[in-house]
Amino acid sequence: MSIWMRLKASVLPHPTRQQWLDIAQGFLERAQFPNCIGALDGKHIRVKKPPNSGSQYYNYKQFFSVVLLALADTNYRFIIVDIGSYGSTADARIFRASRMGRWLQSNLLDVPQPANLPGSTGPPAPYVVVGDEGFALSSQLMRPFPRRGLDAKRRTFNYRLSRARRFVECAFGIFTHKWRVFLSPIQLAPQNVNVVIKACVVLHNYVRTYEATPDEDAQVESLPSGSDTIQLGRSGLAGLRVRELFDDYFLSPIGSFPSHQ
Repeated sequence: MSIWMRLKASVLPHPTRQQWLDIAQGFLERAQFPNCIGALDGKHIRVKKPPNSGSQYYNYKQFFSVVLLALADTNYRFIIVDIGSYGSTADARIFRASRMGRWLQSNLLDVPQPANLPGSTGPPAPYVVVGDEGFALSSQLMRPFPRRGLDAKRRTFNYRLSRARRFVECAFGIFTHKWRVFLSPIQLAPQNVNVVIKACVVLHNYVRTYEATPDEDAQVESLPSGSDTIQLGRSGLAGLRVRELFDDYFLSPIGSFPSHQ
């Protein structure tokens, strides 16, 4: 716990409004996804079955785990984390119950006010996080369109979103590869597993901030993804409207970007 307490303030601080803007600039430049303030996903950390725990820790992938839910930036650093939820709990439910989710929904994270998408004179778009199909669509969280029956416009949106989402997937890949304790079940009680995860989260951010090199970053995308796709979340009406705003922008002349064919 002392590692977490010593490093958290310097390498995992609550972002300021300017830091959110800097994060969004990173997603614009590296993923061509504007007004994005983080990529969100969950990672199942393998544990031995805790005594008398029933199926609480047993996840849909058929092993026992606790969940590391993380928001990551384009430097593969964790911005906010939630640690220790039962492996049987869906990411969307963890997010809703987490301080991260409550703060985001209640506008308590000092996120910048909605702003026009680059070059656009249309309605201002909120700053959003991006996630996979396991999360519920909302005005603060964008997820892909369902994969069946996609037209070109929606495929373009999904492609852009996947470019942004890959940063949290890569962050988990780096995290697991660097801290190899996560490659096999951790033989500790859940409360001690959480201590290990916390320590490795801040050490990960420390290394990414002070010791990462361009050569290491060039190898990042070859690492296995460390994230876990899970059950589908539900969509909200406000989220549908915001997603359509981004969807329209990505296919417009000012928002287009060469993508997959």
